[in-house]
Amino acid sequence: VLSLSILNGRILENLGICSQLKFVRFMRRGKKHKDDPKLFIKDLKFDNVPVRIYQPKAPSAGQRRGVLFFHGGGWIFGSINTHENICRYIAKETESVVMSVEYRLAPENLHPAQYEDCLAATIHFMKNTDDYGVDPARLIIAGDSAGGNIAVGVCQTLVGRKDLLKPRAQVLIYPGLQAMDFNLPSYQQNRAVPILFRERAAFYALQCLIGNASVLEDVLQGSHVPPDIRQKYAKWMGAHNIPDEFKVRGYKPLVPAEFVPEVYEVVKDMCSPSLSPILAEDATIRQLPETCILTCEYDVLRDDGLLFKKRLEDNGVQVTWFHVEDGFHAIISLFDKGRLAFPSGKKGLDKIVGYIKGL
Repeated sequence: VLSLSILNGRILENLGICSQLKFVRFMRRGKKHKDDPKLFIKDLKFDNVPVRIYQPKAPSAGQRRGVLFFHGGGWIFGSINTHENICRYIAKETESVVMSVEYRLAPENLHPAQYEDCLAATIHFMKNTDDYGVDPARLIIAGDSAGGNIAVGVCQTLVGRKDLLKPRAQVLIYPGLQAMDFNLPSYQQNRAVPILFRERAAFYALQCLIGNASVLEDVLQGSHVPPDIRQKYAKWMGAHNIPDEFKVRGYKPLVPAEFVPEVYEVVKDMCSPSLSPILAEDATIRQLPETCILTCEYDVLRDDGLLFKKRLEDNGVQVTWFHVEDGFHAIISLFDKGRLAFPSGKKGLDKIVGYIKGL
């Protein structure tokens, strides 16, 4: 559906009718569903950031968990409404209070606006957990795709806050965690697998960071990474950190293109923890909370999750990993879409729900 919307949007843009971005956003705008007999649902603003709160109606013997959810969509699509089904499901199945954040989208609002909104809403919620019957020691930071990127960034900031309790866990659903290397095995193997093509992943990162894709080909080839930075992060980013069983299918080691300083000057945050949180220093990584990572085999972002899993484990952080062997990017969002649903999407979401219930 997203791929078709992108194609139709490009046609309409070429015809001068409307921009591709506006068309895709219109098609993916989602809608707020009807009232739910099991949930109180309320739209609020936390520190001027729109949020939606989902509270179970059933009485609770004690304080509930809180799940703070950041939606995916490549930083340029998505909304509270597009992820309404996931947030309702998590709230009901785990009996948790869920906060979903309507952060500002790129390219109108460049990085780090998305992170800043999610951080502001999170801190507000953390300081006011009593208002929602939430245990401040049982807060889970979660997100899918680009939202997973933001979730890690927020967690990495929070571990440095002495005035707030450390999050209980982070839940990362096929997260995009780096913009240094678009030639990892999963990027080569799944470069043309819907719904997230290889070039689209780099396109979204560029739209978020600089508002255009003028250096797209340079970034895809790797010429935006200085040799010293490539060497510094080789121990974490190299394909040698990917288990061999994930390199059997259609992978060939590639030599990065020659470094182009002019490109780096435009997109230097791609090579920093700001947009690539997997590159944070060990001192930060080892303070992160217990983590759940879900990856999909047929997803260009698969190896981001695998690399982060290894980084966390190497630094003594407990990781629970779920791998959907027949899954593709965004499959969980389709779990209740009737004929468009895939059984593995529902199974993946239920794995996440089971993990949260165990916290």
